[in-house]
Amino acid sequence: MHDHDHGHGPGDKHHGACPGDPLGNEQLQDYVPRLEAMARDYGLSFYPVDFELVPNQFMMEVAVYGLPVRMPHWSFGVRYIYQYVQHRMGGSKIFEVVFPGDPNRAYLVNDNGLSENTLVTAHVLGHADFSRNNSLFDRMQREVGYHIVEQTADRAHRIQEAIEQHGERRVEAVLDAALSLEQHIDTNKPLHRSRYKQAPAPTDKPVPNPQSFDARFHRLPGEEPAGPARSQQARMRIPPAPEYDLLWFIAHYAPDMADWERDIFLAVREESYYFYPVFACQIMNEGWASYWHARLLREADFLPGRVYLDAIKTHSDVVRPYAGEQSVALQVNPYHLGFRMWERIVDDLGLDAAMRIRSEEDDFGFLRNYLDQDLATELQLFNYARRPGASGEERFIVKDRDLADIRENILSPKFNYGAPRIYVESVGLDASLSLGHDHASDGRGLDLNRARKVLEYIHRVWRRPVRLATVDHAGEERQVELEEN
Repeated sequence: MHDHDHGHGPGDKHHGACPGDPLGNEQLQDYVPRLEAMARDYGLSFYPVDFELVPNQFMMEVAVYGLPVRMPHWSFGVRYIYQYVQHRMGGSKIFEVVFPGDPNRAYLVNDNGLSENTLVTAHVLGHADFSRNNSLFDRMQREVGYHIVEQTADRAHRIQEAIEQHGERRVEAVLDAALSLEQHIDTNKPLHRSRYKQAPAPTDKPVPNPQSFDARFHRLPGEEPAGPARSQQARMRIPPAPEYDLLWFIAHYAPDMADWERDIFLAVREESYYFYPVFACQIMNEGWASYWHARLLREADFLPGRVYLDAIKTHSDVVRPYAGEQSVALQVNPYHLGFRMWERIVDDLGLDAAMRIRSEEDDFGFLRNYLDQDLATELQLFNYARRPGASGEERFIVKDRDLADIRENILSPKFNYGAPRIYVESVGLDASLSLGHDHASDGRGLDLNRARKVLEYIHRVWRRPVRLATVDHAGEERQVELEEN
């Protein structure tokens, strides 16, 4: 999914798709195939794109839920209210939402003008080319399938059936737990994984000497040989190595989960895999789409002058830094940074090289390999620090303009899907769950109150003691524990 200035949406009721209209504007209907033909002439390749015009409110719902139809949950309602307030205050405008697949699904706002929707059409074609040809997108599309919209609609229907059968409160508790862990997947492992291989039973165990201590001990009255379950558990450590895919592990190894509960965890996990490339390639992807909408519109001689000028003004609004004139932006606009990087790459290395980079990299490789000192200086990028002011307010000061730190500060929120690196350490003989925090890798301590809240969610579905070894914001080792009720 790609959306401009997106939030997250309504959730107290089942979210169902509002039927969109095919492109009703005759001029726009004429422009779409001509822009598609231009894009293909330049070498872009993409699956077919189904464009629909939808009302602005429905567009906000789609941007918030992430999909046209998705499982119901209260958190989407909270996000929708935020998005709605931002929109009403003029701080947010959604131009398009597009879902990669075969076909791609693109939604445009029906009360945006012809020039805006013409630009959005060209922008979507850039996204469609990126999602088909980028290696990370391609891998996730193949694993998840190319019909995510239909798949999530089917899951939402199954969850609604679970609500009717088991009650809204029970289903919501499972959704709370699963969605609290939606970032905790391991994209280095395939979506479709088997359970851990069982340790083979020993076949060449030596026969004990009948006069040995062990043999005489086990002949004592009341001594029974260890049962198969206990001896197997003793041989098999669960997990055999730190497991970072918490959704997968809980779905397969929680001792008392019902099948419908496991289905919810696996559904959330599959959707997280689908969204991961959008998160990990945001700067590249939005920059690529912005580069191509600018180039296609510039060379589309069939566009009337007024449509072109209005579209280019919209382009300038999209790819400008967040701050206004004479101001300093503390956040990087991914559209602005990505667009400028792709312009520089095409100018310096050529279009063929740009298409190779588009196929091979994610944001980590893209910034580390192609954000150079000249461009960082031109874009006035810098590293800053927070300092308390004299009256208690927070001040920001420029630390330096070190390029390596600039790159890593932009990328650090993207590490591990933006989540702390939590792993399953072990499951005890009493089925208690021990979690660890690889704080050395993610470089952060945890808010212990928030950590306890997430553990409460996990405890509801694990139904055995749950423990987390972590560090706080000061770097002090901490243990968060929830015992059985």
